[in-house]
Amino acid sequence: MPTLLADAKNVLTDLIRRYQAQVDYLAIRLEEAEGTDILLRGSRIETLSEGISIGGQVRACYKGGWGFASFNRLSNLNQHIEEAIAAARLVGDEETLLAPVPSIQDSRQIPITGIDPRHIPLAQKKHLCHRYAEILRSVDDRITTTSVRYGDSAQRIVLATSDGTLIEQSWVDLEMRFAATARHGETVQTGRETTGSRKAYEDLANLDEQVRGTAQRAVDALALPSVKGNTYTVVIDPILSGLFVHEAFGHLSEADMTYENPDLLEVMTLGRRFGSSELQIFDGAAPEGHRGSYYYDDEGVPATTTQLIKDGVLVGRLHSRETAGKLGESPTGNARCLDYHYPPIVRMTNTWIEPGKTPVTDLFADIKEGVYARNWLGGMTNGEMFTFAAGEAWMIRNGEIAEPVRDVNLSGNVFTTLADIEAIGNDFFWDESGGCGKGGQSGLAVGVGGPSLRIRNVVVGGEAID
Repeated sequence: MPTLLADAKNVLTDLIRRYQAQVDYLAIRLEEAEGTDILLRGSRIETLSEGISIGGQVRACYKGGWGFASFNRLSNLNQHIEEAIAAARLVGDEETLLAPVPSIQDSRQIPITGIDPRHIPLAQKKHLCHRYAEILRSVDDRITTTSVRYGDSAQRIVLATSDGTLIEQSWVDLEMRFAATARHGETVQTGRETTGSRKAYEDLANLDEQVRGTAQRAVDALALPSVKGNTYTVVIDPILSGLFVHEAFGHLSEADMTYENPDLLEVMTLGRRFGSSELQIFDGAAPEGHRGSYYYDDEGVPATTTQLIKDGVLVGRLHSRETAGKLGESPTGNARCLDYHYPPIVRMTNTWIEPGKTPVTDLFADIKEGVYARNWLGGMTNGEMFTFAAGEAWMIRNGEIAEPVRDVNLSGNVFTTLADIEAIGNDFFWDESGGCGKGGQSGLAVGVGGPSLRIRNVVVGGEAID
């Protein structure tokens, strides 16, 4: 990686000292990044690139107003600081409320446990993509289109603030995405899979069976009947429960979604019951080894683990320093930015539901007619409402997994659904495939986890009821 930031700490400290009296808060973040991006559609390479970027951002706050400047030339840093300060002073007309945090001086690197992707030649990464594309195509002649995407990035940041914080932090992140579409006559089905790691290149280099399974699901689905649309008791696997807790509930726990929305703030009142006493939900960057893990957020606040729901009751939410200050709560270390082009906003890290006590086989007991859904194809949320498409699904009949079905879309209201969780499985799985989007910052690495869940009264869309 480049070393232009090697002597940046003294420079940033001097600049903070020079300008901090003009505003209530000042932060300068410098970043070096390098990465690889490969996109293969069919046998054709659409993207094949390695890149290096150097840049930074300045954030200033004055009387509650924020100024922001991003740049990729370090030579005129003074000018960008003055631009951010001028913008903050222009719009500030209230009170700056930032929750207090200790000043920290530290340098940390998230450890790599295996091969660093920066040590792998581009040609070898390209060969890996071609190998996976060939596996997708080889599953069946009815596979019509395939795509494979590989990405890795290494980021190193230096952050200095007017509170006396001066930290350096670095990490490596990897991700691969696969998709295969199968066609038979007018019937078209797609299988998708995403996986990621912050540990080692080899985590992405031995996925042959996972890739083959992605295409096989698409082929198998061609001959399946569509589920009959209805309201069912549903059992979902840990991957879907992780997606649910992130998309449907986690975003509502981000305090910037609530503190300027009185209606949502009333719904998300601390102390309100949302589920059974067995339900425990957490978010935190402190657990090591996951894609949403780090030591400090992009405001220099130490990573934490925040319990959001305890014994079915809402007890916490996710904060930046500003949202914590405005709501009179403690910062949680959840202010994150995708890179230096964007200001930090409140974002999830690793979000999970704790496992329960029910053996997974018992989740199906006494269900006369229901649906068992695994994995995911996609989904969307709109405030309290969600819709997710399952990657695989089976009917449940008289407490047993029965015939497979396709076109299973699960939808509902997140608060009603939390209350309708009947049982929580004793299994658990961490899904490192997440790339979260919010506020124009898409692809931020997160982790999700959870157990299998049994949920009553889930609207399942598919073929219309006769």
